[in-house]
Amino acid sequence: MNHLGIDVGKRKCRAALKDDKGKILDEFFFGNNSDGISNLINRIYYHDTKECNAVLESTGNMWMRIHYTLEDNGIDTILANTYKTKIIAQAKIKSDKLDARILSDLLRTGLIYESYVPVKEFRDKRSLVRHRIVLSRTKTKLANKIHSILDKYEYRTELTDIFGKSGIEWLKSLSVSPIDRIILDTTLTSIESIDNQIQIVSKEIARYAWQDNKDVKILLSMTGIDIFSAMLISTEIVDIHRFSTPWKLVSYAGLAPSTRESSGKIKTGQITKQGSPLLRWILVQCALSAIRHDHHMRTFYERIKQRKGHGKAIVATAKEMLVIIWYMLTRQQLYRFKNRTRYEQKLQRLKKSGSK
Repeated sequence: MNHLGIDVGKRKCRAALKDDKGKILDEFFFGNNSDGISNLINRIYYHDTKECNAVLESTGNMWMRIHYTLEDNGIDTILANTYKTKIIAQAKIKSDKLDARILSDLLRTGLIYESYVPVKEFRDKRSLVRHRIVLSRTKTKLANKIHSILDKYEYRTELTDIFGKSGIEWLKSLSVSPIDRIILDTTLTSIESIDNQIQIVSKEIARYAWQDNKDVKILLSMTGIDIFSAMLISTEIVDIHRFSTPWKLVSYAGLAPSTRESSGKIKTGQITKQGSPLLRWILVQCALSAIRHDHHMRTFYERIKQRKGHGKAIVATAKEMLVIIWYMLTRQQLYRFKNRTRYEQKLQRLKKSGSK
């Protein structure tokens, strides 16, 4: 079998093709575009007297087009976990640089630490959910701009939502300088446009959740999880069976405590924050909601808060929720302490949004 290592760059990539004995068969640069990837496939086929597999470094989103094209052409392709593969490379070949040759050697000797790549269906759903997050964060930045103008003029209001109909009328009636009026009006227009985009994307997310995803309906039974957060958790996990224990799922979310061994003693520290940042973020948001409405979670949170404070208690609650989620999805069971009325309301909202 031949082994292809690819050092991925935004515009230019380097490929190294080796045989089972480590002999270089080909080494070349190619563009990270349609023509360049087509050239890559042709070079692989030219040397393909036997089967070939490939490995790419997970650099941003620059690997995606190459990975998918290699897969479509029947080449078994692995996405390397950059951080952990560098550790292996440094231990085995005294180098933490993952260039094309080293990646090919690590692939040939079975030393690649692989990152999971979901099937196309889940990649599309994940992209949609992540786009919803981008829109929401953009809206937050714009909203903060308006709040800074209000603080500048010391304007205060008792309105609960200044971006609702009444709030926008109030904002448009304020007396501010001509420049701030332009900034205020254009920012409000941008927020209105983003709200419309969020509505379109949210409707599509709900449609996927209602029609195609049993896990979402199970996740909704847990207090603190709504339609969007359930879909985000589901698309980040993809398949619960790839985590053999709940602690592996906790580690994937970066919620596991870091450990350090010294003088024969193992000491634990802060959470690793390695893994899916979005899964970790949404679980913390869900935990903040759960401790207000779920007696079981509130009791758990308060017990830890008394000893370690709010910050560590809310992270511990997020981890506890994720452990419970692992059991729920593995056993396909609803949350034991669910609020039946609230759960039925969630399902009705999901059905209404997703069946349109």
